[in-house]
Amino acid sequence: MKYTTIGDTSTKISQIGLGTWQFGSSGWGYGTDFTKEDAIAVVHRALDLGINLIDTAEVYGRGNSEKIVGEAIKGYEREQIIISTKFMPLTIRPSSSIRALRKSLKRLQTSYIDIYLIHWPNPILPLGRTLHHLESMVDEGLIRFIGVSNFSTKRFQTAQQKMQFHRIQVNQINYSIARNKAEKNFLPYAIKEKVTLMAYSPLAQGFLTGKYSPNNIPKGTRRTNTLFRKKNLERGKTLLDLIKIIGKKYDVTPAQVALNWLIKDIAVTAIPGAKSLDQIEANANAGKFELLEEDLHQIRRVLEQFKPRFLF
Repeated sequence: MKYTTIGDTSTKISQIGLGTWQFGSSGWGYGTDFTKEDAIAVVHRALDLGINLIDTAEVYGRGNSEKIVGEAIKGYEREQIIISTKFMPLTIRPSSSIRALRKSLKRLQTSYIDIYLIHWPNPILPLGRTLHHLESMVDEGLIRFIGVSNFSTKRFQTAQQKMQFHRIQVNQINYSIARNKAEKNFLPYAIKEKVTLMAYSPLAQGFLTGKYSPNNIPKGTRRTNTLFRKKNLERGKTLLDLIKIIGKKYDVTPAQVALNWLIKDIAVTAIPGAKSLDQIEANANAGKFELLEEDLHQIRRVLEQFKPRFLF
């Protein structure tokens, strides 16, 4: 397992984490494709393989994801696990933020959160006040590090400037080979300022696994992902073919190539989801090889031609 540190801290974090949006969410097959027992087994296997980052949120499965994670980590040394969870700021009142945090703590059965993130920016609310509430939570020992999610580089910089006593250590954003704008936008800033870029949907919700095609479009939650529109699946064929070829070179899957491409940068951690032991083991092994410069060059060249359309 490859490790980095959270932001400018000395706290170690695995570059491959476990995303848990799927836990408790029927749109991801919970209750049909996999059970709570399967989800708990995935968490256990992840921890045993050296993955120490587990990401969840209050809205995932309407709180069930946090409950499952909380049940799964029983019996493990809490200090060895990095839990990140997210909340939606709805008002500027401190009581609102602390109430959301305490509910997450209860569901996760823990006394503190390692990384607590604003899930989405709320343009209606004064950002500074929300951040200052989070700073007070750090001072109280309820959270260790502050993070945000879905913030542009400009918005992140503005947020960082509003901090008084602590700093924002993490920005969780949609980042993958298929959605790679962050490589030129946020990543250079993250590297320079020692901020962790936490990549969600690092496999583009399965687009980069090679499982889907114009004749095999997914159902469920994935149907809302515009990458799975027939034209985008056709446009992505050259990219998918390339990572499949590169995968054969290293005896790995296209998904492992896609994850490895992300974690080549020390500022990046990726949080792919997993619903089975096979999936979590494959994810964990994505860092066990190193893409050569010739492979990276090929990928860059293909990406210059890959132009998916997100608005039709």
